[in-house]
Amino acid sequence: MTAPAPSEKALVPFVSVENMMRLVHHIGIERVLTELTDVIEADFRRWELFDKTPRVASHSREGVIELMPTSDGEIYSFKYVNGHPKNMAEGLQTVTAFGLLADVSTGYPVLLTEMTLLTALRTAATSAMAARHLAPKGATTMAMIGNGAQAEFQALAMKAVLGITHVRLFDIDPKATEKTRRNLEGSGLTVMACETSQAAIEGAQIITTCTADKQYATILTDNMVGAGVHINAIGGDCPGKTELHRDILSRAETFVEYPPQTRIEGEIQQMAPDYPVTELWQVVTGQAAGRRDEKQITLFDSVGFAIEDFSALRYVRDRVRGTAFFQSVDLIADPDDPRDLFGMLQRAKD
Repeated sequence: MTAPAPSEKALVPFVSVENMMRLVHHIGIERVLTELTDVIEADFRRWELFDKTPRVASHSREGVIELMPTSDGEIYSFKYVNGHPKNMAEGLQTVTAFGLLADVSTGYPVLLTEMTLLTALRTAATSAMAARHLAPKGATTMAMIGNGAQAEFQALAMKAVLGITHVRLFDIDPKATEKTRRNLEGSGLTVMACETSQAAIEGAQIITTCTADKQYATILTDNMVGAGVHINAIGGDCPGKTELHRDILSRAETFVEYPPQTRIEGEIQQMAPDYPVTELWQVVTGQAAGRRDEKQITLFDSVGFAIEDFSALRYVRDRVRGTAFFQSVDLIADPDDPRDLFGMLQRAKD
């Protein structure tokens, strides 16, 4: 007996890595980053509508595996993501991810997609969105400390959204810096490889730190950071993982996504529980001040939050609709009679 063909309800759009790459090249990476920035900001403006919870994390000596769920009451999303710093030495990605959107009213999935590439894109777009509100106006130069898998996305987002023209690179591994410099050739950015983090931040109005070592670390010390800069601290966040000396936090005005998560995983885990922070959505909606003057040091202590993934998934769902950049996957059992799941199984016998 031939198994019945899956119904339309059983089929879920799936965006593979190959199709995600095709989609990005079809649209153009800088346009994707700009559009994603705007979609994320739009969801930050309705932040209060979302379910919010710290990510569900399973920690091990080797790394962490996390689930990141949220919903706006109509659409539910989650992302599966890992963070394993040791992977790079084994020729593996430090971070991998996939995600799903579902219809709240039925519980049926409506999108399944790779999110390793998409997470890099949404992280860069979130950084650019924060910098749009917090960085000095007219900023032209950014320093990129840590030149791993995120570096090029971060640089191109700052170019596309803020108009950055110069990028100064540093990584403890010169091969990573050379990789980033090479990948940014032809991007329109002036790229300089630097031999120290101190050299990299000279003249930069925006400093982005993106390192992955799972340990307390001091990538920037207090004496390195002058007045008036904006810092995006986006490295591999988890308990015990920091990048900035606590004295920098004492001088800076710190902005976060979701305090209960950031106080566990972010730079502010070094500080007292009452260390003051401002939630970024309040700046976006005008309920709180962002950058107030040219001497202020602003810090976006970014750990990544589920609402940003929700925005990215929604963006991909809308962008692939009516295109060839997805496959239909027979993911949901959908018997003719909802009560007869066993009967559907029996009818599929050879």
